[in-house]
Amino acid sequence: MLIFACVLYNYLNVMNSQRCQEILQEHQVKPTANRIVLFKALASAERPLSLAELEQRIITIDKSGIFRTLTIFREHGLVHVIDDASGARYEVCHSHDHSVDDDMHVHFYCERCHTTFCLENIPLPGVDLPDGYTMQTANYIIKGICPACHHMEQIHSMRKIIT
Repeated sequence: MLIFACVLYNYLNVMNSQRCQEILQEHQVKPTANRIVLFKALASAERPLSLAELEQRIITIDKSGIFRTLTIFREHGLVHVIDDASGARYEVCHSHDHSVDDDMHVHFYCERCHTTFCLENIPLPGVDLPDGYTMQTANYIIKGICPACHHMEQIHSMRKIIT
Protein backbone atom coordinates (compact mmCIF):
# COMPACT_ATOMS: atom_id res chain seq x y z
CA MET A 1 0.00 0.00 0.00
CA LEU A 2 2.82 2.40 0.84
CA ILE A 3 4.43 1.79 -2.56
CA PHE A 4 1.12 2.60 -4.29
CA ALA A 5 0.80 5.84 -2.30
CA CYS A 6 4.36 6.85 -3.27
CA VAL A 7 3.74 6.06 -6.94
CA LEU A 8 0.44 7.98 -6.88
CA TYR A 9 2.10 10.97 -5.17
CA ASN A 10 4.93 10.99 -7.73
CA TYR A 11 2.42 10.72 -10.61
CA LEU A 12 0.35 13.64 -9.31
CA ASN A 13 3.49 15.68 -8.66
CA VAL A 14 4.71 15.09 -12.23
CA MET A 15 1.28 16.08 -13.54
CA ASN A 16 1.45 19.29 -11.54
CA SER A 17 4.89 20.05 -12.95
CA GLN A 18 3.66 19.36 -16.47
CA ARG A 19 0.66 21.65 -15.97
CA CYS A 20 2.93 24.35 -14.55
CA GLN A 21 5.15 24.06 -17.62
CA GLU A 22 2.12 24.41 -19.88
CA ILE A 23 0.88 27.49 -18.02
CA LEU A 24 4.32 29.12 -18.14
CA GLN A 25 4.60 28.41 -21.87
CA GLU A 26 1.08 29.78 -22.48
CA HIS A 27 2.35 33.04 -20.98
CA GLN A 28 5.56 32.99 -23.06
CA VAL A 29 7.72 32.24 -20.00
CA LYS A 30 10.51 29.70 -20.38
CA PRO A 31 9.75 26.89 -17.88
CA THR A 32 13.02 26.61 -15.96
CA ALA A 33 13.27 24.46 -12.84
CA ASN A 34 13.23 27.51 -10.52
CA ARG A 35 10.22 29.04 -12.28
CA ILE A 36 8.28 25.78 -12.00
CA VAL A 37 9.12 25.47 -8.29
CA LEU A 38 8.05 29.06 -7.62
CA PHE A 39 4.86 28.79 -9.67
CA LYS A 40 3.91 25.55 -7.88
CA ALA A 41 4.47 27.23 -4.51
CA LEU A 42 2.21 30.14 -5.47
CA ALA A 43 -0.43 27.90 -7.04
CA SER A 44 -0.61 25.64 -3.98
CA ALA A 45 -0.85 28.53 -1.51
CA GLU A 46 -4.23 29.16 0.04
CA ARG A 47 -3.58 32.90 0.21
CA PRO A 48 -1.28 35.57 -1.24
CA LEU A 49 2.32 35.18 -0.07
CA SER A 50 5.01 37.73 0.69
CA LEU A 51 8.56 37.47 -0.59
CA ALA A 52 9.69 36.40 2.90
CA GLU A 53 7.05 33.66 3.04
CA LEU A 54 8.11 32.38 -0.38
CA GLU A 55 11.72 32.44 0.76
CA GLN A 56 10.77 30.26 3.77
CA ARG A 57 8.85 27.79 1.61
CA ILE A 58 11.46 27.55 -1.15
CA ILE A 59 14.85 27.00 0.40
CA THR A 60 16.48 26.03 -2.90
CA ILE A 61 16.15 29.51 -4.45
CA ASP A 62 17.67 32.64 -2.92
CA LYS A 63 15.74 35.86 -2.32
CA SER A 64 17.06 37.63 -5.42
CA GLY A 65 16.19 34.63 -7.62
CA ILE A 66 12.64 34.55 -6.23
CA PHE A 67 12.27 38.30 -6.76
CA ARG A 68 13.57 38.16 -10.34
CA THR A 69 11.17 35.31 -11.13
CA LEU A 70 8.23 37.16 -9.56
CA THR A 71 9.10 40.18 -11.72
CA ILE A 72 9.01 38.00 -14.85
CA PHE A 73 5.71 36.46 -13.72
CA ARG A 74 4.22 39.94 -13.18
CA GLU A 75 5.37 41.13 -16.62
CA HIS A 76 3.70 38.11 -18.24
CA GLY A 77 0.43 38.27 -16.31
CA LEU A 78 1.04 35.16 -14.21
CA VAL A 79 0.77 36.82 -10.78
CA HIS A 80 -1.03 39.67 -9.08
CA VAL A 81 0.70 41.91 -6.61
CA ILE A 82 -1.38 42.97 -3.64
CA ASP A 83 -0.09 45.86 -1.57
CA ASP A 84 -1.48 45.43 1.91
CA ALA A 85 -0.37 47.03 5.17
CA SER A 86 2.53 44.56 5.49
CA GLY A 87 3.99 45.07 1.99
CA ALA A 88 3.70 43.28 -1.34
CA ARG A 89 2.08 39.86 -1.58
CA TYR A 90 1.83 37.65 -4.65
CA GLU A 91 -0.85 35.30 -5.91
CA VAL A 92 -1.46 33.39 -9.13
CA CYS A 93 -3.62 35.30 -11.60
CA HIS A 94 -6.67 33.42 -12.84
CA SER A 95 -7.54 35.71 -15.74
CA HIS A 96 -9.32 34.27 -18.74
CA ASP A 97 -7.19 36.30 -21.14
CA HIS A 98 -3.41 36.59 -20.91
CA SER A 99 -3.45 40.20 -22.11
CA VAL A 100 -6.20 41.49 -19.79
CA ASP A 101 -6.37 41.18 -16.01
CA ASP A 102 -9.96 40.14 -15.38
CA ASP A 103 -9.16 38.35 -12.10
CA MET A 104 -9.88 41.26 -9.80
CA HIS A 105 -11.38 40.44 -6.43
CA VAL A 106 -11.52 41.73 -2.87
CA HIS A 107 -8.77 40.97 -0.37
CA PHE A 108 -9.06 41.02 3.42
CA TYR A 109 -6.09 41.98 5.60
CA CYS A 110 -6.25 40.82 9.23
CA GLU A 111 -4.76 43.47 11.50
CA ARG A 112 -4.09 40.87 14.22
CA CYS A 113 -2.29 38.02 12.43
CA HIS A 114 -1.15 40.17 9.45
CA THR A 115 -2.51 37.66 6.95
CA THR A 116 -4.10 38.59 3.62
CA PHE A 117 -7.00 36.48 2.36
CA CYS A 118 -8.63 36.34 -1.08
CA LEU A 119 -12.38 36.87 -1.07
CA GLU A 120 -12.99 35.43 -4.53
CA ASN A 121 -16.78 35.62 -4.55
CA ILE A 122 -17.05 39.29 -3.65
CA PRO A 123 -16.91 41.47 -6.77
CA LEU A 124 -15.07 44.76 -6.77
CA PRO A 125 -17.35 47.75 -6.57
CA GLY A 126 -17.63 49.62 -9.85
CA VAL A 127 -15.71 52.85 -10.25
CA ASP A 128 -16.60 55.39 -12.91
CA LEU A 129 -13.33 56.98 -13.97
CA PRO A 130 -13.17 60.41 -15.57
CA ASP A 131 -12.64 60.64 -19.31
CA GLY A 132 -9.10 59.84 -20.37
CA TYR A 133 -8.40 57.39 -17.53
CA THR A 134 -8.12 53.67 -18.29
CA MET A 135 -8.16 51.10 -15.49
CA GLN A 136 -5.70 48.25 -15.90
CA THR A 137 -6.00 46.68 -12.45
CA ALA A 138 -7.34 47.45 -9.00
CA ASN A 139 -6.43 46.52 -5.44
CA TYR A 140 -9.35 46.49 -3.04
CA ILE A 141 -8.34 45.61 0.51
CA ILE A 142 -10.64 45.46 3.49
CA LYS A 143 -8.86 45.61 6.85
CA GLY A 144 -10.17 44.12 10.05
CA ILE A 145 -10.03 40.91 12.06
CA CYS A 146 -10.27 37.47 10.45
CA PRO A 147 -12.57 34.74 11.86
CA ALA A 148 -9.69 32.83 13.48
CA CYS A 149 -8.38 35.89 15.32
CA HIS A 150 -11.92 36.94 16.26
CA HIS A 151 -12.48 33.47 17.72
CA MET A 152 -9.20 33.69 19.68
CA GLU A 153 -10.23 37.09 21.05
CA GLN A 154 -13.54 35.62 22.22
CA ILE A 155 -11.73 32.77 23.98
CA HIS A 156 -9.32 35.25 25.59
CA SER A 157 -12.23 37.41 26.74
CA MET A 158 -14.00 34.38 28.21
CA ARG A 159 -10.86 33.43 30.14
CA LYS A 160 -10.69 36.93 31.62
CA ILE A 161 -14.31 36.65 32.79
CA ILE A 162 -13.71 33.22 34.36
CA THR A 163 -10.54 34.21 36.22
